[in-house]
Amino acid sequence: MTVRDDLWDVAVDHHGYVTAHDARDLGVPVVELGKLAARGKLERVSYGVYRFPQWPVGPNDPLMEAVLWTRDRKAALSHETALALYELADVNPDKTHVTVTPKSRELQRKQIPAAYAIHYQRLADDQIGWWEHIPAVAIPTAIDQCIDTHVRPDLVLQAIATAERLGRLPPQTAERLEAKLRGDLR
Repeated sequence: MTVRDDLWDVAVDHHGYVTAHDARDLGVPVVELGKLAARGKLERVSYGVYRFPQWPVGPNDPLMEAVLWTRDRKAALSHETALALYELADVNPDKTHVTVTPKSRELQRKQIPAAYAIHYQRLADDQIGWWEHIPAVAIPTAIDQCIDTHVRPDLVLQAIATAERLGRLPPQTAERLEAKLRGDLR
């Protein structure tokens, strides 16, 4: 197998994207990504993020790109973005919300694209799930985050009710979140 084939196998699970981290994990020198880009086999999307041009463009590509742009392996779509993905509330976030680990503070020195809202939080493994093969916080975490960042209470209540009605939020968790929201409103 070639380097390109190894990278392709990774890209299949990442909407056609590969990163410098992926290359290192495969034992591929990062310089090979640049060489493949120079030959038109990869497109450089942002620092350390590349995309196979023959991979079909999809509507969720910008979401995967936002997570990969952070270069944080624990990054996940979050807050209102997660509520919208899970179709739990009538939210329409004006930015793509991504949560990264606190150690990713080097992002503060980078120019964060205007389309992204970066949040810092240590997430436990059970707080991260997947949506369309893209890391996204679990539903209770997304609702918790929205309460903490003062998303409109009616939208948070809508998310709680919808998630509970769909069986995606246990009743006791829904009660806890509603109590937290009520306490936050005082």
